[in-house]
Amino acid sequence: MSLDRRDPSRPDRPPPLARRRAPVALRARVLLWRARPALLALTLAVAALGVVGALRPPPPPTVELVVAARSLDAGATLADGDLTVRAVPVTVAPDDVPADADAVVGRVTAVDLATGTPLVPGVLVASDATGPPGTVVTAVRLADEAAAALLRPGMRVDVLAATPDEGDGRVVATRALVLPTPTEESPPDVVSFGADAGPAPPVLLAVTPDEARALAGASATALLSAVVVP
Repeated sequence: MSLDRRDPSRPDRPPPLARRRAPVALRARVLLWRARPALLALTLAVAALGVVGALRPPPPPTVELVVAARSLDAGATLADGDLTVRAVPVTVAPDDVPADADAVVGRVTAVDLATGTPLVPGVLVASDATGPPGTVVTAVRLADEAAAALLRPGMRVDVLAATPDEGDGRVVATRALVLPTPTEESPPDVVSFGADAGPAPPVLLAVTPDEARALAGASATALLSAVVVP
């Protein structure tokens, strides 16, 4: 008679089969199936962005122009910090404006410039119009344009400022030197038909820096006139 000897450490039942992990491809398909609403929404969003981009007109072509980086008074000598380059649509860009700030550094403003003003022809003093050492060049528009047209380069003038509230005008510049004013030749047809050439250009004067500031302030509230002096 044989005794059934069993190992007490062995279970009565066979161990269950080891749990096998699903293949990687199967898990990926399950994840994609669960994420299909989000993927569909993302696909529709991308398609919508493509349609909007196709319908949106292309940006207009631009050109770079030199403009005033800050407010400048007439007679100011331009430095690097006074200028900046700005891209402007070609359709609204003025003509003959430099694109390189270095080309106008050292030039003198003929009129007051607001921030962002393009350096169109006429806002700067001609490069050959310079005054004696210690002076600055400023543009002055006289009340009597006929008298202004009689002034010639090399003359010396005292500039007077007068207002209706004041009796006598006050002197704002003494023995200012009249400088050449850049002018453009009129077209032949304008001369032949006697067309009005428009208002006279401002008079360019070489004055001291203090006189330039006084002229700038007086031009806003008073009428300016010039008296020729020796």
